[in-house]
Amino acid sequence: MSATAQQAEGGDQAAINAQVAAAKTSFYWAMRFLPKPRREAMFALYAFCREVDDIADSEDAPAIKIAALAGWRREIDAIYDGSPRLPLARALAETVRAYNLRRADFIAIIAGMEMDAQADINAPSLEELDLYCDRVASAVGRISAKIFGAGQEQADRVANALGRALQLTNILRDLAEDAARGRLYLPHELLDKYGISERAPSAVLANRALPLVCNEIAVMAHERFHEADRAMKLCPPGTMRPARVMGAVYADILKRLEKRGWRRIDERVSAPTLLKLWCALRYGLL
Repeated sequence: MSATAQQAEGGDQAAINAQVAAAKTSFYWAMRFLPKPRREAMFALYAFCREVDDIADSEDAPAIKIAALAGWRREIDAIYDGSPRLPLARALAETVRAYNLRRADFIAIIAGMEMDAQADINAPSLEELDLYCDRVASAVGRISAKIFGAGQEQADRVANALGRALQLTNILRDLAEDAARGRLYLPHELLDKYGISERAPSAVLANRALPLVCNEIAVMAHERFHEADRAMKLCPPGTMRPARVMGAVYADILKRLEKRGWRRIDERVSAPTLLKLWCALRYGLL
């Protein structure tokens, strides 16, 4: 690689690092104690996920969003062909080379965003919900765990459980926000089970039986957190510290949601900064 190209990639990475730091998310706290090469690889992955998520959540027409995501499908192909064009793709290309990441996982993330972009998801089946969680969360986890240093089989085992736990927690946390966008991720099997016949998101959230549905989703998330914890114990020592931070923070959010209850879903719940710092210290430095 020429000196000019190296400088360009360095500038790309610096911009990505600044973007992640400015976001001040739980992700940032979880990744800050990684060695620099792995941390910057994770920051590049985060920037990619934010990019495609912003496309899916934009106010553009579905056709425009699908076209933009198709552009990222082409850019992923270009990364694996050795000819990335966009600054973010150039940073991702280095990560792909360094950690032998699978193209299929990046394509799965884009496919998950396409599920949101094509039409507002409304009361999907349990099978469709699980596919969505796999694409938008577990696929990210499969890439992440490889960057952390786990083998592919170990990475997949942790990611498939933890990704679903995190996404189910997100769904419970964001019920009101998603409904405002016309989205409802609660599965129709559970709505039917508790006699909720409405499908308009606002009507579902106003139904008296909503807490029963949310409680079942919370149980599903807890089961996935426990499954992920068991899987992490089978991974090489130290490799799952960032994943443990993310798991601890989101498990706390889930407990706070349950304590708040499902009648005041407009009340935003998040993990306090001190908890994030405690988790980062506990799992990042011990």
